Amino acid sequence: QLQLVESGGGLVQPGGSLRLSCAASGYTVDYFTMGWFRQAPGKERERVSCISSGGGSTNYADSVKGRFTISRDNAKSTVYLEMNMLKPEDTAVYYCAALRYYCSDPVKWGQGTQVTVSS
Repeated sequence: QLQLVESGGGLVQPGGSLRLSCAASGYTVDYFTMGWFRQAPGKERERVSCISSGGGSTNYADSVKGRFTISRDNAKSTVYLEMNMLKPEDTAVYYCAALRYYCSDPVKWGQGTQVTVSS
């Protein structure tokens, strides 16, 4: 059974950077398109970015376009989210997910990792 474990969250100052990782196990991850989502306090979960199974196609929410980069290393069964120029409004729990189709609904969630952007 596919398991997803996120890491790399933490506290960072505005303008700073973080790289999140999502390590997959229990299934061939390169079969799945993958995505990153986030949920801020009092808000609904939103999709931040998604990537095709081979990594050739990516998509970003307008709010993070130009600042965040999604990538994957199928040999390591890992998906990454590089976050630059972080803003306080990026504060949220970030979740990795395996998707049914490219940028579609998730079929498996990770447990989440907290990102806090504050001075």
